[in-house]
Parts: sequence; structure tokens; C-alpha cells
Amino acid sequence: MLHRLIGDLMTTAVVSVRRDASFKDIVEHLAEHDITAVPVVDNLDRPVGVVSEGDLLRKQEIQADPGGHLAAAHLRPSERSRAHALTAEGLMSSPAVTARRQWSVVEAARTMARHQVKRLPVVDDTGRLVGIVSRADLLRVFLRRDFTIGEEITTDVLSRTLGLAPGAVTVQVTDGRVTLSGTLPRADLIPVAVRLSESVDGVVDVTNHLRAEDRVGHTP
Repeated sequence: MLHRLIGDLMTTAVVSVRRDASFKDIVEHLAEHDITAVPVVDNLDRPVGVVSEGDLLRKQEIQADPGGHLAAAHLRPSERSRAHALTAEGLMSSPAVTARRQWSVVEAARTMARHQVKRLPVVDDTGRLVGIVSRADLLRVFLRRDFTIGEEITTDVLSRTLGLAPGAVTVQVTDGRVTLSGTLPRADLIPVAVRLSESVDGVVDVTNHLRAEDRVGHTP
């Protein structure tokens, strides 16, 4: 089965900054390019961190409330130090959590969840920045047409991978929700067919109405 890789989904025109970029320069980059974060790279274009809007807003968090209604923010020493920083090196979250072009959507999504980040700089084999992938990019797989999803399940999963005869299983797809109906030669193929169908890009859910032939060849 053909899965979309991060190299297919990432943005290649990446806006990045150097370690010595000033606070105001970073804000201007975000505004100019309508983005919410920038990777910070070294002289070899290798990501060393990321500065996000959240990192920049710490500057506001440490300010006194002009109206005197709110108590001062309680920040850890490391956060307070970053809030007072004036350049990307001091402001950034580091080390940079990165991805590779050959990663699957699942691998990237799990990495984002594990590290609680919204985007991943993408690097090549030398560690050089070649793209960036966001949560919105990963969600693009769910924009695939129902017809395309059904064709992939019918051709790649049922016929090519499981070797089932054409028409043995009916595949219906509505808004990414897949329904499998029909009879398989063995009961142990049913969970395999469901699991492989679930892994097809763009599938939201799989409803299983599959049955298995009994040992004497009759349908129960």
C-alpha cells in the first residue's frame, strides 16, 4: 500500500532565523509570512530550536498588569530567563524535535503528541533543514476523496495484499468512513482486512460486516 510520507506533505519554502535574530525580527518574520513559529538554524542550516508565538508571549506574561487586577505570572526560572531573552538563541525551545522526509504520517503525529509540539522541522540525512510539517499538513490526508480511498482498499488491500477475488468484499466509503461487507475464506483474514483498511490514508473509521466461510465451504 502507498502511504503519504512527510516529504509529500511538508512545506519546503521554510522561513528560518539564525541564533542572533532579534526579538523584533522574529515577530516581523511571523507577521510577514503569516506563520506561528520559526526554526532556528546554525551556520550549516541545521535546526537547533524553534521559536513560537508562545515563546514570544512570555515577554508579556512577565509584565505587570496595567490595571492591577492580575497577580504576577509564576514562571519557572528557565522560563523567566527565556522571557527576558532578546535573541532567538535565548527565546527558542530546544533542542529542536525534527522529522525525516521518509517518515509516515503516523510517526510524525506520534512524535508531535509525545513532545507536545505543533510542528516539526524536517531534516535530511546530514541534519540540514529541508522543510517543515505542521498538524494541519498531517490532516490533509483526510481530504482524500471517498472514491480514491475505496479504490485503494479494493485494489491494494483486498486484491493485491490479501489475494481475494474481485467482488468478494463490498467496500463503501462515506466521508472517510468505510464499511466492509462480504465473505472471506477464513476467519483469521477478517481482522487483517479491517486493520489494513484502517491504515489507508484518509480513513476515519471502519465498520466490519465481514463473515467467514465455515470449514465445509458453506456461509454460516
